[in-house]
Amino acid sequence: STRTYGVGAEGDTSMTALDDPQSPLSVRIIYFDYDSSEIQSQFRDTIEAHSAFLIANPNVIVALEGHADERGSREYNLALGERRSQTVKRQMTLLGVPSSQIRATSYGEERPVSEEHDDFAWSQNRRVEIVY
Repeated sequence: STRTYGVGAEGDTSMTALDDPQSPLSVRIIYFDYDSSEIQSQFRDTIEAHSAFLIANPNVIVALEGHADERGSREYNLALGERRSQTVKRQMTLLGVPSSQIRATSYGEERPVSEEHDDFAWSQNRRVEIVY
């Protein structure tokens, strides 16, 4: 069987687009500023691409996993991770994705990408992961 990759003129919303490194769907992490749950403009296209994919694939459920860096209390970071995942969920639903297709959760500071204790590490840990 042949598999095609790349985004066509209308945009590829097939399941293979999830595996295509050239597809905007290959970006699955939204990063946040310190102590913020506001979506930065450079991530809007990523959220729009995932939203279009979910609308075109109504049987697909996505998990939005919110994370925070280690600064702040455990409770505060769980709440911040939750705000981050809910913000991405709200943006997706505004773009037309049924909320039943989206699971938003928070891991707070419990699942860092980087174990270092500096600004770069913290910037990598302030994120929402889009998980299919």
